[in-house]
Amino acid sequence: MATDADEGASNDMQLNPAGAELLDNIKSAAPGSVILDSEERYRTDPRQRRNGQEGLVVAPKSVAQVAAIASLCNQHRVALVPFGGGTGLVGGQLAYDLPRPCILSLERLNRIREVNPSATLVTVEAGCTLQQVQAVATDKARVFPLSLASKGSCQIGGNLATNAGGSNVIRYGNMRHLCLGIEAVFADGGVWNGLSGLCKDNRGFDLRDLLIGSEGTLAIMTAACLKLVSVPSDRVVFLASLAHPEAGLRLLEKARLRFDSILSAFELISRVGIDFLMETDADFHAPFDPLPDWMVLVDIGSECDMELSERVTDMLEEAVSESVIGDAIFASSGAQIESLWSLRDSIPAANRRIGAVASHDISLPLDALVDFMTDCEAALAAIGEFRVNCFGHLGDGNLHYNVFPPRGVNAVELAGLQEQVRHCVYETVRSFGGSTSAEHGTGRVLAEELQQFSDSAYMGAMAAIKAALDPHGILNPGAVLTHPFGS
Repeated sequence: MATDADEGASNDMQLNPAGAELLDNIKSAAPGSVILDSEERYRTDPRQRRNGQEGLVVAPKSVAQVAAIASLCNQHRVALVPFGGGTGLVGGQLAYDLPRPCILSLERLNRIREVNPSATLVTVEAGCTLQQVQAVATDKARVFPLSLASKGSCQIGGNLATNAGGSNVIRYGNMRHLCLGIEAVFADGGVWNGLSGLCKDNRGFDLRDLLIGSEGTLAIMTAACLKLVSVPSDRVVFLASLAHPEAGLRLLEKARLRFDSILSAFELISRVGIDFLMETDADFHAPFDPLPDWMVLVDIGSECDMELSERVTDMLEEAVSESVIGDAIFASSGAQIESLWSLRDSIPAANRRIGAVASHDISLPLDALVDFMTDCEAALAAIGEFRVNCFGHLGDGNLHYNVFPPRGVNAVELAGLQEQVRHCVYETVRSFGGSTSAEHGTGRVLAEELQQFSDSAYMGAMAAIKAALDPHGILNPGAVLTHPFGS
């Protein structure tokens, strides 16, 4: 039975649909903001598995307009769902089961505000794509090291909201490590300017780290001060063939002993992933003949001349003599480096063309990876026949464990097994002390799972923070925390 306090909270958090009055108020308070058609792109995810609901789509062009819209939605008790590049894979950008929401697209907040090469900082608005930021860094002979296959469409706001990781986390960290400050709008329209770019600032609570990764549930991030790094002048990239993932971990240990601080990426690729590329791209040519069951793509770079090529060759010769690897392909030019990385970055698109039964973004302790793969494959075999494309960021323990139908079978035919497959994978992950969300976030897809399997004190603390910063529950309701209000 609900207590009086519970009932009061529920009534206070009741949401209303976005209607004509709110629309008129937005047009008046934020002149020049664009009311957009509720196109399909605002309602679907990249894998086209989930459909969000229609909403009032607004695209402000300034922070002041974002603040005005947030304040109005708060006053009208209308859900406000931030929308970036639309590349999220856990439904954080899609509204479900809400009274008609206001969808706040950040696509027009896309200015590069300031570039400071001497301080190696760039301040950008949330609607800038990752590729834009990388291009600005390149123009200043610097690098922004976040590396994602969706760089052309994903936006900085979404990267911050999910604390995006990517291929270079092993060296540079995830988005939280690459951000020195943010600008954010709170639910009541208050604007926090935290863009100082200071490396050391211990005044009060660290709101930056609190908001990064909160997926738009605590505030709307509108700009960020990001770190740039030097361009490696001595760089080696190679693809090595392996008989088993255990050999990949042995090679990782060797690479860390020799190159720990300059080891940028260590990516696991399975034969299944290459098979998918060959099935879906007639022009694709396999890197090895015959194809090994496993490969690793390794990127090592230094800002000074360290004779890396010779040192890496010595390491690989030792690895071959110890049967750790079978063969290796060196990239000896920029074009060859791009070609090897293109192979890795093409795998997610091939996965989408094949069509998965269930996809999982997981992380595990490195010493548990091999046992997890063995146990999970056996558990899935008890459910049915599948192909598993297990690939990803071996260097930091983050795997993309995607389960596909057998060749010749459409994933739609096995849709009834999706929840059983997800449960199987997640239970195996938990049994090894891993996480069911490594870099994609929680969104709406994993919110119930988070609540069911997390420590009650942890969930209570998050709920308290949410209630303090968003007392009416308007900010991205249903993402991360399941929402207690109905329509």
